[in-house]
Amino acid sequence: MIAQLQGTLSDKGLDSVVLDVGGVGFHVFVSLTTLQALPPAGQAARLHTYLLVREDALNLYGFATLDEKQVFERCLSVSGVGPKLALAALSGLGPQELADAIVRGEVARLQRIPGIGKKTAERLVMELRDKFHRPSAGTRTDGKAGVLPGKSAAGSARFADVVGALTNLGYKPADAERAVDKVTQDLSASSTAGTAALPSLEDVLRLSLRALQRD
Repeated sequence: MIAQLQGTLSDKGLDSVVLDVGGVGFHVFVSLTTLQALPPAGQAARLHTYLLVREDALNLYGFATLDEKQVFERCLSVSGVGPKLALAALSGLGPQELADAIVRGEVARLQRIPGIGKKTAERLVMELRDKFHRPSAGTRTDGKAGVLPGKSAAGSARFADVVGALTNLGYKPADAERAVDKVTQDLSASSTAGTAALPSLEDVLRLSLRALQRD
């Protein structure tokens, strides 16, 4: 599996680029979102990639951020959504707005994306809305924060072990995630104010246990 490529951007098209990595040119399909984020041809670039293996082809899809790649992969899990349609969706809305539209069940908005009809839009909402974190009050939906997968502390790779440990202790996953999110938000606020260092996994586990025991 090719997860990432880094090299020189030798060519930019409307829906794909060629990335020169050690003298080997990789043809990579990209969304408009990623295309706009890339530098001009001739400069260094890095792409998170997804390799799609078929009987007649090996196609690479590239993304400027891991968030966009994650949304792409989740879209592919929906029946009737292929890589071209997933890229079209990301080109039309961007990863954050697409995730937000799915969470909010905005079928009409999804239908405005070329290639997505009512049935496909409804499937996207039905199958994916619970796989993205719902925005809380005051959450931005302009691509800087919101409902992308892994945006909460509990959903991040760093704190997934804490949630797993709490679940193994018998707590419900949803309760464990809420406790970890609350603790890390409080610790992050303290860190921002200059009153505490960045939280360790041990600190988060200990404080999350206390929070769960109080509930």
